[in-house]
Amino acid sequence: MKILVVDDSFAMRMMVVRTLRQAGFNGKDVSQAEDGAAALEQIRKNPPDLVLADWNMPNMTGIELLETLRAEDNDVAFGFITTESTREMRQRATDAGAQFLVSKPFTAESLEKALNTVVN
Repeated sequence: MKILVVDDSFAMRMMVVRTLRQAGFNGKDVSQAEDGAAALEQIRKNPPDLVLADWNMPNMTGIELLETLRAEDNDVAFGFITTESTREMRQRATDAGAQFLVSKPFTAESLEKALNTVVN
């Protein structure tokens, strides 16, 4: 399984990668992108099985990335890991085709629970 972690914070990307390992997703091919625009380029060249994206990023936000992917008929599994999780944001994410939204701060257990709805 190939997972793409998208966040403008290097430290947060490292935290997500570490938490993925703690949640039992060792041995997965994990790549990273610093924003939605870079992620879109990577996805077009080497499609992952799952995208884990922050919502707020420069150049292209996570929701813009998801909406662009869906407009291109790309149905890659997609989830958000973000500090913002209002009911409106959750609804917009669901309407756009996201499988889940995990709020920061997150734990290995909360990430594993969200990922198991997609992976299993």
